[in-house]
Amino acid sequence: MITKKQFNDNLIQNILSDCGSRGIMKSQSFFENICEELLEEGELTNNYTSAEFHRETSKGIIEVFGYDYDEERKILTLINQEFFQQINDNVGLTKQEIENKLNRSRRFLDLSFEKRYQQLEETSPAYSMAFKIYELLFEKSIDKICLMLVTNGENKAKKNIDLLKEINGIPLDFKIVDLTYLYNIFTSNNEDNDFYVDVDLPYLIAEDKEDYSSYLTMLNGEDVYQIYDKFGQKLLEQNVRTFLQFKGSVNKGIRTTIEKEPDKFFAYNNGITATASEIYIENNRIKRLANFQIVNGGQTTSAIYSSKKKNNIDISKVFVQVKLSVVKDLNVHNQFVSKVSEYANTQNKVNKSDFFSNSPFHKDVKEYSRRVWAPANNGFLQKTKWFYERVRGEYLNEQAYLKESEKKSFERENPKSQLLDKTFLAKSENSWNRRPDVVSKGAQYSFMYFADQISTKIEENNSAITEGFFKEMVSRVIMFKRLEKLISDAHWYKQSYRAQTVTYTIALFSHYLNTQKQLLNFEKIWMDQCISEELEIILLEIAEIVYDQINLPKDGSTNIGQWCKKASCWHEIKDTYLDFDIPESILTTRETLRVTTREDKKLKKLDEGINVQSMIAQLLGDDCWKEIYDHYTTYLEDYNVSPLQMDILKKMFEGNLLPPTEKQSKILYIIYNNAIQDNIINSKF
Repeated sequence: MITKKQFNDNLIQNILSDCGSRGIMKSQSFFENICEELLEEGELTNNYTSAEFHRETSKGIIEVFGYDYDEERKILTLINQEFFQQINDNVGLTKQEIENKLNRSRRFLDLSFEKRYQQLEETSPAYSMAFKIYELLFEKSIDKICLMLVTNGENKAKKNIDLLKEINGIPLDFKIVDLTYLYNIFTSNNEDNDFYVDVDLPYLIAEDKEDYSSYLTMLNGEDVYQIYDKFGQKLLEQNVRTFLQFKGSVNKGIRTTIEKEPDKFFAYNNGITATASEIYIENNRIKRLANFQIVNGGQTTSAIYSSKKKNNIDISKVFVQVKLSVVKDLNVHNQFVSKVSEYANTQNKVNKSDFFSNSPFHKDVKEYSRRVWAPANNGFLQKTKWFYERVRGEYLNEQAYLKESEKKSFERENPKSQLLDKTFLAKSENSWNRRPDVVSKGAQYSFMYFADQISTKIEENNSAITEGFFKEMVSRVIMFKRLEKLISDAHWYKQSYRAQTVTYTIALFSHYLNTQKQLLNFEKIWMDQCISEELEIILLEIAEIVYDQINLPKDGSTNIGQWCKKASCWHEIKDTYLDFDIPESILTTRETLRVTTREDKKLKKLDEGINVQSMIAQLLGDDCWKEIYDHYTTYLEDYNVSPLQMDILKKMFEGNLLPPTEKQSKILYIIYNNAIQDNIINSKF
């Protein structure tokens, strides 16, 4: 198991590597990384926005790094941070230091509430943040304010933090996200990382098996409201969808039922499908749920909550049926939740991205990242790999049980600067595919859009994710990161809206090449592991044009961050007149691309054939084949299994295929995977 010190060491090294490759400050990299982590944990919403501000005044220092607004619960969160570069167990913040940090953020609230945002530079992120806060106050849309402090140091406060309990009549709270908190997220099995929901529910036992138990119960509308009000999106972190608001007909139907016929809600609504890691029963009632997760029925939950919160509708007569599964084996918890999510009844159309965690995209990209060596560059003889991190912390976990010499070897082969984070990859791809407005909406929104697009691509062509495509994606990441650094060092850059400038620049460059019917030579970027000086010059010239454009919103909005999220912003910018002579040295021809793509697909098909045969060979003589055959023989009418498949399956379990041919292996591979999907057998891999 990785220790807390090792975790912090790795975090610091990641930050330093990030700064070097992207040209950003350590505090910015730390803040960005931690907030994305909190976003995934449900501690922040998709409205989270980075906006750094620091000023010394006669009333004290004003400081804040960003904010978040939970629209459903009407909670405004201001975020401050303290990053420690030292690796020392004693590093942390005292009670007084924590109070000072929180009060610096509180003073920004004063500045915003008193309309002093007018004193700030109108094009700065801080102005947009202060204006938004004032707007929310004016509209009476803030029910609670939370001051959050994130740090990789320890919370060393021995006594309770002294802070004002309210501001402008609004309750004021705080949250400290320190090293222990971050480490608990990483380990995910520390008792302090669990959360508990106190309830008082009747129940019926539906199933009680060795690995899980299922219960039928129900929640009152008020219970749903109180639970969601306390835990918010943390309840939905495993859910396949976010709430769609009252836009679809089903959601309107939910609200109408709550308002007009609350006593019939139980009959009309499909209810909630949920999981927990443990439950506590007393006097034949469920009294407590550990790590309660709503995996289906998120919109039902939000609809009930919103009906009371926004519309003040009486929900006391509303009752919701709940199918609760308690997963006893923590090792299969995520897989179990994924299956429950996939098979549960849905109330709205589910997008392809909802089940992206099971996509072959991850398997293919992971496979290429493990075996494809990047060319040595900058005079080094050592070849390296680009490590694809599908799940946060995977890079560190792979080193957990390595010896010191093995760790050094691993890091030489997989340098931190070549870590492929899935959300960063999505930003890079969406930018090149000319959707900077999507990227500007935040990492999670951008990733879900990318997931939907790549899933469609795979549906249309299951050989789409080739080794060549992997190299192209890496090349686009190289270009994206280099542009970030170039902009940071540019004389015209004023330390604001860099993220928007980068994505719009990449998109505009891609759009220009497309209109000119020209193709960028990604093979050259891959071979060099960097972009050429000619390409750097072109990107910087476009970036300066884009920077000027986004700082002059055309819709009359003073909030540049919000303007960049709009499709109309992209339509405006993509019509910008550009006149560049693109040097032939950075381009490739369509014929070259066609030949390369064709060869890539041949290699992928060959790889797949070899991998399938290898996998099936490992299952020769395994009892699973007889188990599948017996099940299909008994329930044949329930499955779409051909006589040919049954014949090959029978020969396999009888030992008459030694070994199976490539064609037979492919048929057995399909049968095997279908049997896993249908819960006939468990995977052996």
